[in-house]
Amino acid sequence: MPSLDTLTAAARGLQHPLAQFLKDLVAIPSVSSEERDVVYRIKDEMEKVGFDEVFFDGLGNVLGRIGDGPRVVAFDAHIDTVDVGDPDAWSCDPFQGKEADGCLWGRGTVDQKGGMAAMVYAGKLIKELDLAKDCTVWMVGSVMEEDCDGLCWHYILSEGVLKPEVVVSTEPTNLRLLRGHRGRMEIRAAARGLSCHGSAPERGENAITKLAPACAAIDELNGRLADDPFLGKGSCCVTWFHGEGPSLCAVADRAELHIDRRLTAGETKESAVREVEQALADAGVEATVRTLVYERESWNGLVYPMEKYYPTWTMPEDHPAVLAGKTAHRNLFDLDPEVSRWIFSTNGVAINGLHGVPCVGFGPGDEALAHAPDEHVPISHLVTACAFYAAFPAAWRDETPQD
Repeated sequence: MPSLDTLTAAARGLQHPLAQFLKDLVAIPSVSSEERDVVYRIKDEMEKVGFDEVFFDGLGNVLGRIGDGPRVVAFDAHIDTVDVGDPDAWSCDPFQGKEADGCLWGRGTVDQKGGMAAMVYAGKLIKELDLAKDCTVWMVGSVMEEDCDGLCWHYILSEGVLKPEVVVSTEPTNLRLLRGHRGRMEIRAAARGLSCHGSAPERGENAITKLAPACAAIDELNGRLADDPFLGKGSCCVTWFHGEGPSLCAVADRAELHIDRRLTAGETKESAVREVEQALADAGVEATVRTLVYERESWNGLVYPMEKYYPTWTMPEDHPAVLAGKTAHRNLFDLDPEVSRWIFSTNGVAINGLHGVPCVGFGPGDEALAHAPDEHVPISHLVTACAFYAAFPAAWRDETPQD
């Protein structure tokens, strides 16, 4: 194995093509279920830099392999993005990939195409510097994460596409080593009323006004949810409210609201639903409460239903995956990484939360810029992440020796 000084120097030498590749990815809009063009662009780059195998799985994820050893290590970057939002809120074209102030700017630079670009060029380093001894390394560009966290990896692991020993998520961490985050779920509450002409509302029962007190009840519930010293507090908020009737001149006979629920340690799907039901009952609101199921077609036409429940997950600080991340970072940069957790949700909800595969995170960019206008990532972060990804498989192998 070459010296780690050689590896960091080689990563710095790839700065220009790595940045150019990210610019190419940013230039391709790729909201959830519309990733076809960007996964083909990633496939082309993987083949160009020398991956041993590249293919699409049945859901449309793009997977690239380096090496063929018995120790299987995988890296993940979701390559769908949210939409731009208000274009006037951007100071630059969100699809231009502008380079300024040592950063690349545009939609997806942080969340999460920067991680993908760094992964592909880490694959180039692993291949050229022969860093995959005894390992098979998979770089996965996953789809539909923004719409349904973890669906992509739920498919990969349920269908046996890969069986990795460990997965590194390249979601933005500001170059910290992260070992978990709160869970998430989506809850709907619905009320029924009786429609009548709007000129005489007393003849009917307005579903909107019937359900409206639920908004304040959910806000009150948020204030008394459980806390955890590592993961933080559970939370809930109403993010959508809709009422409907025969016309705008009629009393609404249907109303629904959507609740974004973040789950801390010890909270479950069942406990969260019960809490909402009790909060609404205490507020005198008659409503049905349910969780949602995601059933949208992927870019290649497959529908793979998944309940929109994404479990809390945490890796112990002394887990070999965390220790391997620390070792790789220390060896490369002569510095221990900061170890923490994400605020938002990642594919780790399926990788570790549903399937129990060890998972840690290390990625370029600041999580706070995800989904924001003027999203941007330091180019230096891309280079650092690239070197870390190239060093991690050997660190994992050494941390978990097998006879």
